[in-house]
Amino acid sequence: MWVLIGIPIVVIGFALRFNPLLVVTIAGISTGVAGGMHTVDIISAFGKAFNDNRYMGLIWLTLPVIALLERSGLKEQAKHLISKIHAATTGRVLMLYFVLRQATAALGLTSLGGHPQMVRPLIAPMAEAAATTKYGDLPNDVRQKIRANAAAVDNIAVFFGEDIFIAIQSILLIKGFLDQNGVFVEPLQLSVWAIPTAISALVIHFIRLWLLDRSLARRFNGQQGSLGK
Repeated sequence: MWVLIGIPIVVIGFALRFNPLLVVTIAGISTGVAGGMHTVDIISAFGKAFNDNRYMGLIWLTLPVIALLERSGLKEQAKHLISKIHAATTGRVLMLYFVLRQATAALGLTSLGGHPQMVRPLIAPMAEAAATTKYGDLPNDVRQKIRANAAAVDNIAVFFGEDIFIAIQSILLIKGFLDQNGVFVEPLQLSVWAIPTAISALVIHFIRLWLLDRSLARRFNGQQGSLGK
Protein backbone atom coordinates (compact mmCIF):
# COMPACT_ATOMS: atom_id res chain seq x y z
CA MET A 1 0.00 0.00 0.00
CA TRP A 2 2.81 2.42 0.88
CA VAL A 3 4.36 2.00 -2.58
CA LEU A 4 1.51 4.17 -3.87
CA ILE A 5 2.61 7.08 -1.68
CA GLY A 6 3.98 8.84 -4.75
CA ILE A 7 0.48 9.41 -6.18
CA PRO A 8 -0.89 11.59 -3.34
CA ILE A 9 2.45 13.42 -3.18
CA VAL A 10 2.13 14.36 -6.85
CA VAL A 11 -1.54 15.33 -6.50
CA ILE A 12 -0.97 17.47 -3.41
CA GLY A 13 2.22 19.02 -4.76
CA PHE A 14 0.60 20.03 -8.04
CA ALA A 15 -2.53 21.29 -6.25
CA LEU A 16 -0.36 23.51 -4.04
CA ARG A 17 1.58 24.69 -7.11
CA PHE A 18 4.97 23.54 -5.86
CA ASN A 19 7.85 23.15 -8.29
CA PRO A 20 6.82 20.21 -10.55
CA LEU A 21 10.38 18.87 -10.83
CA LEU A 22 10.79 18.89 -7.06
CA VAL A 23 7.38 17.24 -6.53
CA VAL A 24 8.07 14.45 -9.01
CA THR A 25 11.55 13.86 -7.56
CA ILE A 26 10.22 13.58 -4.01
CA ALA A 27 7.41 11.30 -5.20
CA GLY A 28 9.90 9.04 -6.95
CA ILE A 29 12.22 8.84 -3.95
CA SER A 30 9.30 8.19 -1.59
CA THR A 31 7.97 5.41 -3.81
CA GLY A 32 11.41 3.81 -3.98
CA VAL A 33 11.93 3.95 -0.21
CA ALA A 34 8.43 2.56 0.41
CA GLY A 35 9.17 -0.25 -2.03
CA GLY A 36 12.31 -1.25 -0.13
CA MET A 37 14.81 -0.05 -2.73
CA HIS A 38 18.33 0.94 -1.73
CA THR A 39 19.60 4.46 -2.34
CA VAL A 40 21.84 3.35 -5.20
CA ASP A 41 18.92 1.56 -6.86
CA ILE A 42 16.73 4.66 -6.62
CA ILE A 43 19.42 6.87 -8.16
CA SER A 44 19.97 4.25 -10.87
CA ALA A 45 16.24 4.22 -11.66
CA PHE A 46 16.28 8.02 -12.07
CA GLY A 47 19.32 7.78 -14.34
CA LYS A 48 17.77 5.05 -16.47
CA ALA A 49 14.52 7.00 -16.87
CA PHE A 50 16.44 10.10 -17.91
CA ASN A 51 18.57 8.17 -20.38
CA ASP A 52 15.58 6.36 -21.92
CA ASN A 53 13.66 9.61 -22.43
CA ARG A 54 16.52 12.00 -23.22
CA TYR A 55 15.24 12.66 -26.75
CA MET A 56 11.98 14.04 -25.35
CA GLY A 57 13.92 17.10 -24.23
CA LEU A 58 14.64 18.06 -27.83
CA ILE A 59 11.14 19.54 -28.13
CA TRP A 60 12.18 22.33 -25.75
CA LEU A 61 14.84 23.44 -28.23
CA THR A 62 12.10 24.57 -30.62
CA LEU A 63 10.51 26.92 -28.09
CA PRO A 64 13.31 29.57 -28.03
CA VAL A 65 13.41 29.52 -31.83
CA ILE A 66 9.65 30.08 -32.08
CA ALA A 67 9.83 32.82 -29.45
CA LEU A 68 12.53 34.65 -31.42
CA LEU A 69 10.53 34.34 -34.65
CA GLU A 70 7.42 35.71 -32.99
CA ARG A 71 9.40 38.58 -31.50
CA SER A 72 10.70 39.38 -34.98
CA GLY A 73 7.18 39.66 -36.33
CA LEU A 74 6.32 36.19 -37.62
CA LYS A 75 2.63 36.53 -36.73
CA GLU A 76 2.42 39.98 -38.28
CA GLN A 77 3.99 38.80 -41.53
CA ALA A 78 1.60 35.84 -41.70
CA LYS A 79 -1.38 38.15 -41.18
CA HIS A 80 -0.06 40.60 -43.77
CA LEU A 81 0.33 37.81 -46.34
CA ILE A 82 -3.21 36.53 -45.89
CA SER A 83 -4.70 40.03 -45.94
CA LYS A 84 -3.42 40.41 -49.52
CA ILE A 85 -5.29 37.31 -50.70
CA HIS A 86 -8.88 38.48 -51.13
CA ALA A 87 -10.22 34.98 -51.85
CA ALA A 88 -8.88 33.67 -48.54
CA THR A 89 -11.36 32.81 -45.82
CA THR A 90 -10.85 31.26 -42.42
CA GLY A 91 -12.24 27.94 -43.63
CA ARG A 92 -10.15 27.89 -46.80
CA VAL A 93 -6.93 28.62 -44.92
CA LEU A 94 -7.64 25.78 -42.51
CA MET A 95 -8.68 23.46 -45.36
CA LEU A 96 -5.35 24.02 -47.07
CA TYR A 97 -3.47 23.30 -43.86
CA PHE A 98 -5.56 20.18 -43.29
CA VAL A 99 -4.53 18.79 -46.69
CA LEU A 100 -0.86 19.61 -46.16
CA ARG A 101 -0.83 18.23 -42.61
CA GLN A 102 -2.58 15.00 -43.56
CA ALA A 103 -0.42 14.46 -46.66
CA THR A 104 2.85 14.93 -44.77
CA ALA A 105 1.63 12.72 -41.92
CA ALA A 106 0.79 10.01 -44.46
CA LEU A 107 4.45 10.14 -45.51
CA GLY A 108 5.60 9.75 -41.92
CA LEU A 109 6.55 13.44 -41.52
CA THR A 110 4.45 14.00 -38.42
CA SER A 111 6.89 16.52 -36.94
CA LEU A 112 6.43 19.07 -39.74
CA GLY A 113 3.32 20.48 -38.09
CA GLY A 114 2.07 20.80 -34.55
CA HIS A 115 0.58 23.32 -32.15
CA PRO A 116 3.73 25.07 -30.87
CA GLN A 117 5.66 25.21 -34.13
CA MET A 118 2.87 25.77 -36.69
CA VAL A 119 -0.62 26.40 -35.31
CA ARG A 120 0.15 29.09 -32.75
CA PRO A 121 2.70 31.18 -34.66
CA LEU A 122 1.34 30.72 -38.21
CA ILE A 123 -1.93 28.92 -38.89
CA ALA A 124 -4.14 30.50 -36.22
CA PRO A 125 -2.96 34.09 -36.99
CA MET A 126 -3.50 33.49 -40.72
CA ALA A 127 -7.00 32.14 -40.11
CA GLU A 128 -7.81 35.12 -37.89
CA ALA A 129 -6.39 37.54 -40.47
CA ALA A 130 -8.61 36.07 -43.18
CA ALA A 131 -11.67 36.79 -41.02
CA THR A 132 -10.42 40.23 -40.00
CA THR A 133 -9.88 41.23 -43.63
CA LYS A 134 -13.51 40.42 -44.44
CA TYR A 135 -15.30 41.46 -41.27
CA GLY A 136 -13.05 43.91 -39.47
CA ASP A 137 -12.09 43.66 -35.81
CA LEU A 138 -13.18 40.36 -34.28
CA PRO A 139 -14.67 39.89 -30.81
CA ASN A 140 -12.77 37.65 -28.42
CA ASP A 141 -15.22 34.72 -28.65
CA VAL A 142 -14.78 34.57 -32.42
CA ARG A 143 -10.99 34.68 -32.12
CA GLN A 144 -11.08 31.83 -29.62
CA LYS A 145 -13.37 29.83 -31.89
CA ILE A 146 -11.01 30.27 -34.85
CA ARG A 147 -8.01 29.26 -32.74
CA ALA A 148 -9.86 26.18 -31.51
CA ASN A 149 -10.65 25.18 -35.09
CA ALA A 150 -7.02 25.70 -36.10
CA ALA A 151 -5.90 23.37 -33.30
CA ALA A 152 -8.57 20.82 -34.24
CA VAL A 153 -7.42 20.79 -37.86
CA ASP A 154 -3.90 19.89 -36.80
CA ASN A 155 -5.08 17.14 -34.43
CA ILE A 156 -7.55 15.50 -36.79
CA ALA A 157 -5.36 15.67 -39.88
CA VAL A 158 -2.34 14.05 -38.24
CA PHE A 159 -4.46 11.52 -36.33
CA PHE A 160 -6.07 10.08 -39.46
CA GLY A 161 -3.13 10.73 -41.78
CA GLU A 162 -0.34 9.03 -39.85
CA ASP A 163 -1.99 5.60 -39.99
CA ILE A 164 -1.40 5.52 -43.76
CA PHE A 165 2.34 5.40 -43.09
CA ILE A 166 3.27 1.78 -42.44
CA ALA A 167 6.18 2.43 -40.05
CA ILE A 168 4.31 4.44 -37.42
CA GLN A 169 3.74 3.56 -33.77
CA SER A 170 -0.05 3.60 -34.11
CA ILE A 171 0.05 0.85 -36.75
CA LEU A 172 2.18 -1.31 -34.47
CA LEU A 173 -0.19 -0.62 -31.58
CA ILE A 174 -3.24 -1.64 -33.63
CA LYS A 175 -1.49 -4.78 -34.89
CA GLY A 176 -0.44 -5.77 -31.37
CA PHE A 177 -3.99 -5.30 -30.07
CA LEU A 178 -5.49 -7.34 -32.91
CA ASP A 179 -2.91 -10.10 -32.46
CA GLN A 180 -3.80 -10.39 -28.77
CA ASN A 181 -7.43 -10.90 -29.74
CA GLY A 182 -6.72 -13.51 -32.41
CA VAL A 183 -7.03 -11.24 -35.45
CA PHE A 184 -3.86 -11.46 -37.53
CA VAL A 185 -3.30 -8.82 -40.21
CA GLU A 186 -0.23 -7.39 -41.89
CA PRO A 187 0.78 -3.76 -41.22
CA LEU A 188 0.39 -3.02 -44.94
CA GLN A 189 -3.28 -4.04 -44.77
CA LEU A 190 -3.85 -1.66 -41.87
CA SER A 191 -2.18 1.16 -43.81
CA VAL A 192 -4.26 0.52 -46.92
CA TRP A 193 -7.51 0.47 -45.00
CA ALA A 194 -6.55 3.69 -43.24
CA ILE A 195 -6.81 5.54 -46.57
CA PRO A 196 -10.64 5.58 -46.83
CA THR A 197 -10.83 6.61 -43.17
CA ALA A 198 -8.45 9.51 -43.81
CA ILE A 199 -10.43 10.58 -46.89
CA SER A 200 -13.66 10.45 -44.88
CA ALA A 201 -12.09 12.57 -42.13
CA LEU A 202 -10.97 15.10 -44.74
CA VAL A 203 -14.42 15.36 -46.35
CA ILE A 204 -16.24 15.61 -43.02
CA HIS A 205 -13.87 18.27 -41.72
CA PHE A 206 -14.08 20.23 -44.95
CA ILE A 207 -17.84 20.38 -44.40
CA ARG A 208 -17.28 21.59 -40.83
CA LEU A 209 -14.94 24.33 -42.03
CA TRP A 210 -17.39 25.34 -44.74
CA LEU A 211 -20.05 25.63 -42.05
CA LEU A 212 -17.61 27.71 -39.99
CA ASP A 213 -17.27 30.17 -42.89
CA ARG A 214 -21.04 30.31 -43.24
CA SER A 215 -21.56 30.94 -39.53
CA LEU A 216 -19.03 33.79 -39.56
CA ALA A 217 -20.61 35.34 -42.65
CA ARG A 218 -24.10 35.02 -41.18
CA ARG A 219 -23.04 36.58 -37.89
CA PHE A 220 -21.12 39.57 -39.22
CA ASN A 221 -23.29 40.27 -42.25
CA GLY A 222 -26.29 40.21 -39.94
CA GLN A 223 -24.61 42.67 -37.61
CA GLN A 224 -23.76 44.99 -40.50
CA GLY A 225 -27.37 44.82 -41.68
CA SER A 226 -28.62 45.74 -38.22
CA LEU A 227 -26.22 48.69 -38.04
CA GLY A 228 -27.36 49.87 -41.46
CA LYS A 229 -30.93 50.03 -40.27
